[in-house]
Amino acid sequence: MKLPLLHVEQLSVSYGEVRALNDVNLQVPQGAIVTVIGANGAGKTTLLETLAGLLRGSGRIHFDGDDQSSREVEQIAARGLLLVPEKRELFMEMSVEDNLLLGAFLKARGVRRGHRAALAEVYDIFPRLRERSRQLAGTLSGGERQMLALGRALMARPKLLLLDEPSLGLAPMIVSEVFRVILQLRRQGVSILLVEQNARAALKVADYAYVLESGSVSFEGTSEQLVNNPRVVQAYLGQTKGLPEGLPKGPPKGSHASSTTEAIE
Repeated sequence: MKLPLLHVEQLSVSYGEVRALNDVNLQVPQGAIVTVIGANGAGKTTLLETLAGLLRGSGRIHFDGDDQSSREVEQIAARGLLLVPEKRELFMEMSVEDNLLLGAFLKARGVRRGHRAALAEVYDIFPRLRERSRQLAGTLSGGERQMLALGRALMARPKLLLLDEPSLGLAPMIVSEVFRVILQLRRQGVSILLVEQNARAALKVADYAYVLESGSVSFEGTSEQLVNNPRVVQAYLGQTKGLPEGLPKGPPKGSHASSTTEAIE
């Protein structure tokens, strides 16, 4: 059986006396979209920040066959695990293109070989960034800033993207565009761990899902299983605003993500 790209075992994180994550087990197979849903304060951002090396906890984090529990942030990112944070954290006084080029340093290590090809690929995914390439990042709209944050992470050619609330604060039309890009990235072979308040939209694009409540996984299953779970429906699926229309449900037939459930089981 093929090992998952990311395998988290018994992960616990505390802030002083407060336990933010409690024995979390989670997997992301190669080429899949896995989502984590839950209320504010459930521990979703803490989970992503711990996986990215920004926080420390107990347990095991295996990425691409290697135990990275004690690795530094730069080492984790250089191996292909990239976090796109909720606040986007762009350099507002720098141009769009300079922000993107900063994302390439993880692979280039000061050598700019190949960064133009990566830049062209990002511009193909986000044509609007090409149009805005000379603008300062601080002049972009909220949707354009989210595209720039995603594009900057893609410059490092990630194996796994950790996306923290990519639809937060965006208009429904832009939300649809962001989720279509997420599906496009999966088709290109990028695995994605998606934390998203818009649970209905997240479940529509994800292959597998976890529900995080008070730092613990309370439910998990395929997106279809969670959509049909009465408790999940009552707690998380009441809102429909911003739901991307016309997106396929689950992995496309014949894709390398179509065996997600088997890989997780």
